[in-house]
Amino acid sequence: MNAPRALDGHTLNGHISHWFHDHGLPVAREPLTGDATADVCVVGGGYTGLWTAYYLKKAVPFLRITVLEQKFCGYGASGRNGGWLYNGIAGRDRYAKLHGKDAAARLQTAMNDTVAEVVRVAEEESIAADVHRGGVLEVAYTPAQLPRLRAFHEDEVAYGDRERLLLGARETADRIQVSGAVGSSWTPHGARLHPAKLVTGLAAAVEALGVTIHESTPVTEIKPKHAVTPYGTVRAPYVLRCTEGFTAALKGLRREWLPMNSSMVVTEPIPAELWKSIGWEGRETLGDMAHAYMYAQRTADDRIALGGRGVPYRYGSRTDNDGRTQPGTVDALRSLLVRFFPALARTRIDHAWSGVLGVPRDWCATVTLDRSTGLGWAGGYVGSGVATANLAARTLRDLVRQDSGQGASTELTELPWVNHKVRKWEPEPLRWLGVQSLYAAYRTADRREASLPTTSSSTDRLAGWADRVAGRG
Repeated sequence: MNAPRALDGHTLNGHISHWFHDHGLPVAREPLTGDATADVCVVGGGYTGLWTAYYLKKAVPFLRITVLEQKFCGYGASGRNGGWLYNGIAGRDRYAKLHGKDAAARLQTAMNDTVAEVVRVAEEESIAADVHRGGVLEVAYTPAQLPRLRAFHEDEVAYGDRERLLLGARETADRIQVSGAVGSSWTPHGARLHPAKLVTGLAAAVEALGVTIHESTPVTEIKPKHAVTPYGTVRAPYVLRCTEGFTAALKGLRREWLPMNSSMVVTEPIPAELWKSIGWEGRETLGDMAHAYMYAQRTADDRIALGGRGVPYRYGSRTDNDGRTQPGTVDALRSLLVRFFPALARTRIDHAWSGVLGVPRDWCATVTLDRSTGLGWAGGYVGSGVATANLAARTLRDLVRQDSGQGASTELTELPWVNHKVRKWEPEPLRWLGVQSLYAAYRTADRREASLPTTSSSTDRLAGWADRVAGRG
């Protein structure tokens, strides 16, 4: 593996993520060494694949389960994300249109419960993942963002988040001193965690149950009852695809889910005197109401890890090289950090990295099991995968058990995201042009809104156009 590259003599660039640089890369597991058989073959060693193997093995201990991972467990988004364990799910409003609001509300309730489920299992399996249940705080810092914040808050309450709080400027500042914040919305259904500690601990727990994990084993093709690799083929009645942002690399799936890029930076440890000016004692995960939104956490060792879209998409659905990030993106994220917290203008950025997440054409997360072929898949989380992957895995478990006669239908198998179908993304160059145009529109809308007078609170029309074109509006 290539050594990390310095941007300015201090900032590491790439090397997977700060999380793995902090925690250390895992000891490599053996690759597949020939043809093999299993009862269930899981493709992908991230959160979705590992949770699926975990819950299936716990439910049916005699199952022979094999996990195939192209690099090492957590190499993808599971080891690079912002550490937001929260109740957001991609596609809820569309599912309300397709199946009714009650069905979408059941999906939301399941997501609310999932936050506690991840915390429960981490404690039960002694996974020390720096979990802190401080909830999620999403702020508005321009007049145009405030009506969106209020509408968002009302929508979340209508879907059953009764404990959610709408906070004014002073109440927001009492929690976190975000420069110019005019209001915020807080929910208890969220926690901060260390992504690499969670994924490596989960992999160890899965192995301890008797699941076989082969790393450095890229799957090149999935077909009924077969997972094909350069080193042999695993044959199994059920082959479950849990590859999220790397799905496009599989044969025949290049246009299935778009690998959207997201980038992050992490500061040096921030001294106590600066924290006094910032607050953030509740260690909530932090987001905003911008169109090209950000996400952040206060880490266990008192850094700030902050992320955003950066370069949103690489032509031809390509993925990154071990997380290396363009200097312009690092500069933009640093500027955003200082915009939120001006006191950090002289604070060093220690590490920058990127990763990809899976985006379906209709921006809806899904879980599917094709009972005629035994092929299943879960993903398309659009950046909300830390918790959603757990719910998806438990749903895949129930679908496999139901199909194999080991169980009946459950509340999870009846959720509206199960077996949802979506069309493919457009071919290139339309795909690249479309995504670049959308995020250029979102950024332009944010700049325009930030320059509006304080008496103006209108959302920029360009953002509404982008939402409609993307299929999100």
